[in-house]
Amino acid sequence: MSVIVIAFTTLDGISSDPDASSGAPDAGWAFRHGPESVAGDKFRLGATLDDGVLLLGRKTWELFSHLWPHRDDPFSQRMNAVPKLVATSTLTDTSAWQNSSVLDGDLVDAVKREERDVVVTGSLSVVHTLMAADLVDEYRLLTFPTILGHGTRLFPDGTGPAHLECVSVERVGAATLSRYVRENSVEGSEQ
Repeated sequence: MSVIVIAFTTLDGISSDPDASSGAPDAGWAFRHGPESVAGDKFRLGATLDDGVLLLGRKTWELFSHLWPHRDDPFSQRMNAVPKLVATSTLTDTSAWQNSSVLDGDLVDAVKREERDVVVTGSLSVVHTLMAADLVDEYRLLTFPTILGHGTRLFPDGTGPAHLECVSVERVGAATLSRYVRENSVEGSEQ
């Protein structure tokens, strides 16, 4: 089992509101570059979605549950089919998006018990909790040529050290997809 964090980020490390869903100043910074940078399997998840589980916080799940069920392209079919766990203390009804369920118990304990690969998307509070518990095995970052100077960072001040190895970099539309795995991670390097 691996924990894979996928995130849109700016050159200065901001990951909040890439799609303008919360209406923050300068929101929508990733989507201003057009669909070729954000649509489809830009994070190269492939079979990981077939065999793994998607982990989302409540806000991200609510946003996605309004978008994905109405799409039917091949990547959307994978997103709709993948089992989805929602880290929440307030949401009880997950029927709006098929194969969704509320995460049972403590987030860190549930991730440690999970036997499948866990893909975390958006949900910076979930990502930060998993970082603090040293559970992230891989980062797949779509970095856009934008500098905001404000917003929530993927790696906030106080984040502990992590030693990573860059296993791939490629241009994806206006963005750059970079994959980083834990240093000396044989499994992550072979993918």
